[in-house]
Amino acid sequence: MGVVTYYYESTSPVAPSRLFKAFTVEAPKVWPTAAPNAVKSIEVEANPSSGSIVKINFFEGLPFQYMKHQIGGHDENNFSYSYDLIEGGPLGDKLEKISYENKFEAAAGGGSICKSSMKFYTVGDNVITEDEIKALIKGSEGVYKPVEAYLLANPESCN
Repeated sequence: MGVVTYYYESTSPVAPSRLFKAFTVEAPKVWPTAAPNAVKSIEVEANPSSGSIVKINFFEGLPFQYMKHQIGGHDENNFSYSYDLIEGGPLGDKLEKISYENKFEAAAGGGSICKSSMKFYTVGDNVITEDEIKALIKGSEGVYKPVEAYLLANPESCN
């Protein structure tokens, strides 16, 4: 098994606290509403806390039917969270899991900077390329961008 680490940053006009809530504790409510053509539902095993399993169900016709995340932790004071993608989605036969650490920070001109660290754990001698990682990031924007647009259109949400 090999491990490839990749760092990624993106900016958003939405405040860090709102993005944090939309991608953690309020995700089961926000994602299906914000991305109705992609996210069918989100099922959370108990409370969304450390160790809990979260299953994200997608609509038929999309590249993946579902993904399962295991929550690592949430830090509401620092707007950071971590989780492992442990089943479904892009894992296939090539990846054992993908570990994510995300943090939303205030941007100088307002809005946020999302800083992400991703660790790709490959199966056997498989290799994941930077182009494959960039394609996965682009695919995740199919949820991220609609959630961001939803928060901009609904300023009362995730406050």
